[in-house]
Amino acid sequence: MICTILNVLLLILFAWVILGWVVELGRIPAGHPVRSLYDLIGRGVNPVLRPIRAVLPPVRIGNAALDLSVIAVFVALWIVMSVVC
Repeated sequence: MICTILNVLLLILFAWVILGWVVELGRIPAGHPVRSLYDLIGRGVNPVLRPIRAVLPPVRIGNAALDLSVIAVFVALWIVMSVVC
């Protein structure tokens, strides 16, 4: 059961990252269903990422920024999954 929950959390985080790229690169407006789904998932993901972002700020690469907090959560979930599952 715990492994299933961890897998779902990993998939939700992955979906949020992919939707973020789609929203930013596609310039999707606020009322679009894809944007609504991205915002909905973001309401659950951002409270987890916010404390990590305070310690691990995004890395600037030219005009873009690489959010390392998402990578840190992925790594943490994989470590927990390797121990538990």
